[in-house]
Amino acid sequence: MGIVRKILGIISKTVACIFVIALMAVAATSFSPVYRFGPPARFSGPDIYNPYSNLDTANCWKRANFHTHTRVDGIMNECEYSPAQTDLALRKFGYDIITFSNHNELTVHPYDTSLQVNVYEHGYNLFKYHKLVFGCERVNRYDHLLPVFAFQKQFQIDYLSKDADFIQINHPLRTESISKGQLEKLSGYRLIELDSGRSTENIYWDWALSAGHYSFGTANDDLHYPDRSGRIAVRCNFLCCPGATYTDISTALLSGNFYSMRVPDYGHGDWDIKYAKNRQLPYVTDIGLKDNTLYINVSHQADSMKVTGQDHVTLISECNTDHIEYSMKESDPYARITVWFPEGEVIYTNPFARYDASVSDNPFNDSRKEINIFLTILFNLLAVSIIAGCLYALYRLIRK
Repeated sequence: MGIVRKILGIISKTVACIFVIALMAVAATSFSPVYRFGPPARFSGPDIYNPYSNLDTANCWKRANFHTHTRVDGIMNECEYSPAQTDLALRKFGYDIITFSNHNELTVHPYDTSLQVNVYEHGYNLFKYHKLVFGCERVNRYDHLLPVFAFQKQFQIDYLSKDADFIQINHPLRTESISKGQLEKLSGYRLIELDSGRSTENIYWDWALSAGHYSFGTANDDLHYPDRSGRIAVRCNFLCCPGATYTDISTALLSGNFYSMRVPDYGHGDWDIKYAKNRQLPYVTDIGLKDNTLYINVSHQADSMKVTGQDHVTLISECNTDHIEYSMKESDPYARITVWFPEGEVIYTNPFARYDASVSDNPFNDSRKEINIFLTILFNLLAVSIIAGCLYALYRLIRK
């Protein structure tokens, strides 16, 4: 019995130490300013932002994937294929632009320095609150292990933005703890990742847009398995740009001059069918804004087209057509188009939104928050207190 008691004592002490260390790690990575967020404010103004105002059909369309993982140095690998192998696998499907966004690591382009894009996926937290960080010179490794609160998520966007050109929020539908209330608060990102596989409605995008937080939507494979038919060439973006340099890419992404797309897994394992069908995708032939009327024309007849607006309301829909248009009313803060095709392809356009061109060049608004000094001090003192308490608890456990 004495030996059993001793073993149980060792086990309980070990478990207690692990718990205390985990709690201390959470507290040590929780430091953040606490923001006071302004209320939601729908888009308004006499003008309508047209993300396709610079459409140049001579440069359309370049197929792109921005969320791509490859083999990296070290043990933290999520893909067994090298950048060169992954690049080749995607180009067989007609991709023109491929960026490598490994976790917390800048990946060098495998064969052409002119195509180098400095981008990485930030985040090792337990809730999978991940961001793509574009145009940075180094990796910022600080992260909250448990980013529960909106102000923590906002802080990550803000401090990552200081050393980057722009930020994308990744797979919000697969991010634990992110909610409608939080998306109604968060700002400062320029892109949000659409269509994580569960739905083509992208309602979470409308939560943010309806609160006045403008962003462009991308769709990406989040590629880890280029050898699996159902995981490659099923999400993509089509950019209107002259080439694949970072300047070309960032100009298109920051103006919204692109659309994103869901693509079926043609052939379901028959790679010849998949390659062939990916070279025959339906595409946008024209899109834009004339007066206050937005419109889109596509290359193939669609099953249905829908214009979605404030609070995810359907403004207009059409069936069995290759064209739709909608005249935005003064009461419409924004409108975006979704197109469904017979074989399962889906096109998502960027939103047309109201703004005042005499005040700003676009509808982005990042100013509706301020730091609550009192709560910031209180929150961070709480984190320090927890760390101190954990250190004392560890001391007591070790001394026993």
